[in-house]
Amino acid sequence: MTTPLQRLLALAAAIALSGCAIPHRDAGAPALMTEQQINVADQAKLSRNSWPEAQWWTHYGDAQLNALEQQALAQSPALAAARARVEASRAQRSQVESSTGLFLGLTASLDRQAVSATGFLGPYAQNAPAAGVTGPWYTEGTVGLEAHYEVDLWGKDRARVDAALGLQNARQAEAAETSLLLSTHVAQVYWDIQSLNAALDLLIQARDIETEMVQAHTARAGRGLETKTAIEVSRVHALELDRQISATRGKIAVLREALRSLVAAGPKDLPEITPAPLPHDIGQMPDTLGYELLARRPDLQAMHWYLEASLRQIDAAHAAFYPSFDIKAFFGQDAIHLDHLMHRDSRQINLIPGLSLPLFDSGRLNAQLAGARAQRNLLVEQYNQSILDAVREIATAGLQLQNLDEQMKIEQAKLDALNFTAGSADAHYQRGLADKVAAREAKLPVLLEQGRMIELQSQQIDREIALTMALGGGYRAETQNAGR
Repeated sequence: MTTPLQRLLALAAAIALSGCAIPHRDAGAPALMTEQQINVADQAKLSRNSWPEAQWWTHYGDAQLNALEQQALAQSPALAAARARVEASRAQRSQVESSTGLFLGLTASLDRQAVSATGFLGPYAQNAPAAGVTGPWYTEGTVGLEAHYEVDLWGKDRARVDAALGLQNARQAEAAETSLLLSTHVAQVYWDIQSLNAALDLLIQARDIETEMVQAHTARAGRGLETKTAIEVSRVHALELDRQISATRGKIAVLREALRSLVAAGPKDLPEITPAPLPHDIGQMPDTLGYELLARRPDLQAMHWYLEASLRQIDAAHAAFYPSFDIKAFFGQDAIHLDHLMHRDSRQINLIPGLSLPLFDSGRLNAQLAGARAQRNLLVEQYNQSILDAVREIATAGLQLQNLDEQMKIEQAKLDALNFTAGSADAHYQRGLADKVAAREAKLPVLLEQGRMIELQSQQIDREIALTMALGGGYRAETQNAGR
């Protein structure tokens, strides 16, 4: 003879086999990028073979930059907001995970009611103590333990937890991406300031020479050796240099404000940036990229985990089509007379296994499933595009650095030639074979060429930092595991 529970399970199986809510067929997800598509073209490779380290900016050996980076990472509101989003996603994951476990709680209730004389409990509205009724007022009390547990037969709860875990890992990667963006912007602005400081020094030297030229031409014109035209030409050059000096100082002031914002400093909290020499040739580029790039770029890791979360959401949406089984239980006391509540015969035990299966839902479940699949397809395409963008950024930075290296070699050759010419003019002046004006004039092209060299160095530093960012800036994927 079968028990009631066995009959219930048999009925559930029959209903499951004849259920009307059927998931629609999945057309499949777009293909992910292959390793060949991740590698950078040969012509974009540099002659270095290493990935950036976590604190990549320390390779510059600049104490001012190190202090600014530490201040930015410690005080940035943007980074604090990214970390708060990580904590929010961790709390959301805990909430989802806790909702799938056993619930056990203490319940107590008090119900003071007057029974209707014409209702289902009409006899209890009478006041007949001999018959066991003392209506119409009753004070019902209930106290006891209640429990609830849903059996995850098809993995729906496990998929929901894994989806929340994927979201948490994505937010962790986004926080790392925010940190990388912040550190690279700080370094770029800092070296822009240093480049302008170096250019400003050259402009001041050139202005001093032009001032001497004005004085020399004025003296010559006073002796009738030349016209005043030469004086005015030199004065125009000096005024132009004054304009450039003023513009350069204005740019430095604007960049200082940008840097102050990046490191979250107050109006008087940003220290003075002492001029420092520009670095040379610190770019780093691995020989090959491949799938290791996916673990090195925080933005790609974030996309990866968003995609993983979407796959788990599909699993949960698919599992919703199948029967769900849960068990509810109650153990306690219940009495319609409060003074009888704690009597032995007022004990109540409930064990309620339940099963539900969607038969007709007007397409709600398929709509949810279709939405999850569409989100997956969108994320796959965005993930593939992000990989293509990452490879392009690396290739572009690498090629630009190579081109800048070639330009700097040419510029250095020009600078060497001009230095020789200026040295020769100064030697002639020292031997009395040329005047001071000619010697000083020969110095101006050297300063101009040095300015062009500084501009190329500034571009090189900017591209090196861009390459560091494109390679992930020392990031390594660190994720939380589901522990299953």
